[in-house]
Amino acid sequence: MKRPQSSVLVVDDDQGVVDWLVEELSERHWSAVGVTSPHLALEEIAHRSFDVVVSDVEMPGMRGLELVQAIHARRAAQLVVLMTAFGSIELAMQCVRAGAADFLAKPFPIDALLHALERALRERTMRKEIVRLRSSLTASPNHELVAQSTGMRRALDLAQRAAASRATVLLTGESGVGKSVLARFVHHHSGRRDRALVQLNCAALPAGLVEAELFGVKRGAYTDAREDRAGLFVQADGGTLFLDEIADMPTEAQPKLLLALETGSVRPIGASDERKVDVRLIAATNRPLEEALREKRIRADLYHRLNVIRIEIPALRERLEDLPRLVDDALQRLAARAERPVIGVSTEAMRWLMRQPWPGNVRELMNVIERAVTLTDHDVLVLDDFVDGLEAPQDDAWFADAATQSLPLDEVERRYIRKVLDQCGGNKARAARVLGVDRTTLWRKLQSDGGPEPE
Repeated sequence: MKRPQSSVLVVDDDQGVVDWLVEELSERHWSAVGVTSPHLALEEIAHRSFDVVVSDVEMPGMRGLELVQAIHARRAAQLVVLMTAFGSIELAMQCVRAGAADFLAKPFPIDALLHALERALRERTMRKEIVRLRSSLTASPNHELVAQSTGMRRALDLAQRAAASRATVLLTGESGVGKSVLARFVHHHSGRRDRALVQLNCAALPAGLVEAELFGVKRGAYTDAREDRAGLFVQADGGTLFLDEIADMPTEAQPKLLLALETGSVRPIGASDERKVDVRLIAATNRPLEEALREKRIRADLYHRLNVIRIEIPALRERLEDLPRLVDDALQRLAARAERPVIGVSTEAMRWLMRQPWPGNVRELMNVIERAVTLTDHDVLVLDDFVDGLEAPQDDAWFADAATQSLPLDEVERRYIRKVLDQCGGNKARAARVLGVDRTTLWRKLQSDGGPEPE
């Protein structure tokens, strides 16, 4: 088949095999180049790109399986077809696991190699077509609501049931877990979906402006009030009002908010008349509302009025089962938006992502993915695309202390395991995931430290 645009690099320590394959492929309109060592192959790949690399498995200096890994470290999506005179099912499986696109047992007719090359190119074409199709799809407004973990499934189920009611919803969870996304989910699944969803961050405005934003202003109420201005309650009439960071609402505005919620009426600043409104309230906080109650930063009666249906959104480190799907969904959306042909994440990079603590939760993850998609030179994201995207941990004083004390390595390991375990709230399954070991290994290490068997 005529494919003048397709290029092949042939790698084999037998010069005769290299010459034969280059000649046969060239006659069939492939652009073929041959080398007789893996190191020469890596030099070629460093200076030019090939559609496919065809390599022998058994070569002096570096086996073909190692060459695949070295190639993929430079070009994560490079297609590689392996060939060997010592074919076996076990070796074929090793080749596939190493990332080879196909495997051929020597001797083989040239047509068999051509079929393998065609299959590999078709697969790559299909993957690129998937990227193009993704760009034509409208992104879901709830793309961050992946719920495979138990905690997130519980939160989403409760949100679904809450959406069917008129009750006030209180969303709690760390910054970046997706409270605003869940608020949109509740609104879009409610009977108010065709009306407005209006949002106010209570921590983003000075205390004197919050009341004006919520309830509106009558012309002449103060010097700069040159015209009537509707507040957010009126703008959200028939729909939903989302008050983010409710724990930071100024205390002087809280009585009027409580009155509006209880009576369904609002009075703009400077007005003598009230206006009836039909508003469903969703509030959110990234700090325990009980803490604000104890510190008298929130009124007890408002606290009870807000705390009707409470939905706790787990931190990303508590729902690592969701992370691969979150990464994939973000990759689809961000690659389509940036018009970049990025189609996946390497196994090594995904393993690294799973080990991060994610203090910024889903928001931080989305930012890291966007940065990697924007700056990568690969169509599969590799570890190097991510390692500069996260700040180094700030809490490293104990490492310096360990070095000062000249502690032995096993003691440093024990202390680090205990530190991770503490950060995971004593959850050994979660700590094992962060450490990148299985629970049995973690249990064995804890036993040597006098720790208990994991639950």
